[in-house]
Order: sequence, then C-alpha cells, then structure tokens
Amino acid sequence: MTTIAHSLPVLTVAPAQVIRGRGILTEAVAAIARLGQRPLLVGGDRTLALVAPKLQAACKRHKLQVTQKSYVPDCSETSLTVLNEVVTTHQADVIVGIGGGKALDTAKLLAHQCQLPVVTIPTSGATCAAWTALSNVYSNEGAFLYDVPLPQCPNLLVLDYELIATAPPRTLVAGIGDAIAKWYEASVSSGHSQHTLIIAAVQQARVLRDLLFQQAIAALQTPGGDTWQEVVDATVLLAGVIGGMGGAQCRTVAAHAVHNGLTHLTATHDLLHGEKVAFGILVQLRLEEIVQGNQLAATARQQLLKFYTEIGLPCSLQDLGLTQLTIAELEQAAAIACADNSDIHRLPFAVNPVQLLAAMVSTTAPCQTGKRWEDETVDSQTSEVTA
Repeated sequence: MTTIAHSLPVLTVAPAQVIRGRGILTEAVAAIARLGQRPLLVGGDRTLALVAPKLQAACKRHKLQVTQKSYVPDCSETSLTVLNEVVTTHQADVIVGIGGGKALDTAKLLAHQCQLPVVTIPTSGATCAAWTALSNVYSNEGAFLYDVPLPQCPNLLVLDYELIATAPPRTLVAGIGDAIAKWYEASVSSGHSQHTLIIAAVQQARVLRDLLFQQAIAALQTPGGDTWQEVVDATVLLAGVIGGMGGAQCRTVAAHAVHNGLTHLTATHDLLHGEKVAFGILVQLRLEEIVQGNQLAATARQQLLKFYTEIGLPCSLQDLGLTQLTIAELEQAAAIACADNSDIHRLPFAVNPVQLLAAMVSTTAPCQTGKRWEDETVDSQTSEVTA
C-alpha cells in the first residue's frame, strides 16, 4: 500500500493480468504485444541465454522490436542507470523481467522510473516478486540497501509451470521459506488491526502456512506434478496476495531484517533469499522466547525446526554454511538488522543487537520455560549461547 496525503491508502493488490499454464510462455507474447511494440528483456546472463531465444522468436512473429540486457551486477543503482540508458537507446515501450526476485525487482523498478508497463516472468518458485508492488535495492556487492514501494503491481504476470520446473528444487524450497514467513511476520506486524483487509491478509497468511505444512513434502517429491503446481501457486501468487491486501502493515518484521543484515556478509551471497528469511523466522521466534519468555513462540519454533528438517531449509548458522563467521561479522549483521529504520522494530518489544545475536546463534536451542535473555551470554570465542 502506498499513501496519498489526506486520503486512504491506495491498494496495490494484484497484477492487472495473470496468465498461467504449462508451456504458455510464447503464447503470452500476444499479451505483451498489447502493452508495447519495443520490449526490453531484463534478466541475468544465464536466464537470458536460456529463455530469451524463445521469446525473441515469438516476438518476431508478432513483429515486435525486441532487445535484451542483463541486470548484472545486481538490482543496484549502477545497474538501473545502465538499463535506463538502454531504454532510451532502444526507445523501449514495455519492460519484460525474466528470472528470480532480483531480476524481477530490477524490471519493476526500471519500469517505474521510465513510466512504462512491466511484465514479470518468474523462472522459479523462489519468491513472490513477480506479483508485488515493491523492489529491493542492493549494492553492487549484494548487500541490501533499501526497498522502494511501487504505485502498482505488474501489468502482466506470466507463470509458465514448464519454465518453473526447469529450476533447481532448492529454489522452491527457498520459496517455501520465504512464503511461510508471511504468517510469522504479518501476524505480528498487523498489530491486531481491526481493518477488514488487514484481517483478511493475516488470515490468508495462516492459510498459506497451513497449506505449505500440508503439501510441501509431497510437492518436492513430485516436481512438476499437481501438488507441486499448487505449491508454486502458493509461493509465487498467494504470498503476493497477502502483501497486496495487507500492505506494509503485513509485510516484514524480524525474519526479513535478519536476511537484510546477513546480506552485508560476503559469506552469505551464495545463499538464496528464502533460505536467509527462513532462518530469520527461527531467529524471530527465538527472540520472542528469550526476551519475553513466550512459550507459544517456543512451540512454533520447534514445529518449524521439524518442518525445515523434512524439506531441507536451514535451521542454524551451521546449516547456512556460516561456521567460519567471526563474532565481529555476526555483530555487524545484528547491528544492521537493528538499525533505526529496520523492520525488526515492528516487533511488539524493543530489540538490541546483543539480544538479536543471542537469538541468531541459538535457533536450535531446546525450549526452556521462563528463561530470558538476561540469563544467557554469547561466548565470543565459540559463538555459542550459554546459561
């Protein structure tokens, strides 16, 4: 949701059109042609090499003048500057983003800057970026800097299940982690709102969580099957619906704040967005335990630990492959996650970097009734939480 002065928030709930099906990528070019005649395809190098030839051929049949450009090095201000120049040179009249979250965020923000329509074509089920009116901006090195709320969702979303099925299974696992965060974050950030659409968004987040609990394992065991397709719809589409209905009040809290802090560490750059967010959910629940003594959060964390183990999401810093991080690096990530403008402050209690670090290194700790963070210390040599 974006806000206009002296009025109610403007709803940015959904793309103007969603086309989905198996093998419908080239058929969707007819819909792209209704938006513009000079498309600019934006994606990563490998994605463009794989997908662009098919789109180029279909565009030729529709007499579209198409060009393409990689968003490398990242969804960064540098990349956006270069892409703006390509828009001008090509006289592009529609932007087509192809790829994962960063490619789609780049395309959406570029289209906004150039006041052009945008088409999103996700190549995996790893995020809901194809749906949302939001772009995250990173440094050239991959560190999260800030997000940009956009005035509208994409003009067209093309969800081709055959294309999604070519992505590594790890991407859908990460998408499950990113999507399931909607419940744990929206149920906190909504602040028990009495607004109809926010209530609806939070309840949809609960439905999404339950659906993923019930179907994720079967989906991952039968890639490309009917259950797998339902889970892709959940991670790409339903997760986007929740953000669209609830707006900023139903988006991110500690889970994404932890992700944002971790992106500033070079060792995390090979990890997927949803893997870091999934770890961040455990950190958020652990914070509720050690700061508030919240046993419901402890129970929820244990439930997630079992689920993560079953589908392959990371349960700890060790699972993320971050065993070589120094305590100083972890302190840096915790400090960034607790910056004044961080979403972590949507939690209903104050959090400082010391508390966050304690939670980050103890996500797999057993439940201990009545234990509070003041009773725990972080060993600077082992990064272990001790009583």
